[in-house]
Amino acid sequence: MLVLIGKAEVVENGRGYFFASSGSYEIPSVIRLVYLVRKQAHPRKMTKLEIFNRDKYTCQYCGREGRELTLDHVMPRRLNGQHTWENIVAACIPCNRKKAGRTPAEAGMPLLRTPRAPGNIGFYVPLQYLSARSEWEKYLPHRR
Repeated sequence: MLVLIGKAEVVENGRGYFFASSGSYEIPSVIRLVYLVRKQAHPRKMTKLEIFNRDKYTCQYCGREGRELTLDHVMPRRLNGQHTWENIVAACIPCNRKKAGRTPAEAGMPLLRTPRAPGNIGFYVPLQYLSARSEWEKYLPHRR
């Protein structure tokens, strides 16, 4: 819609067409806004997928990588641990069972990295979209 009303221009065409009463149009994959639109930054929602992405699908206790992960409260809920970015980490099932309802110190399981809320970098593209849209990669800063 932004392209049709002149507020954006197409940088890369996408895959396929959409049809309207006035004709058919290519679906753009990458557009450039003609002028900057200021938008208030909203904090990211804390979801299971966001926690796994932040922790790079790695258990924060043993370092095992994989998709078979659970969420673990660093400070257990029974000890008034909050459901926040700073208190939840990705953990493999064996580590989550081993830690149980204890703190990492009590269980003898130190964290690999201290959990924290992701910063707001002005834009965000979830990792699963990058594999589907490889043409976006050259317009995004490289991830470390």
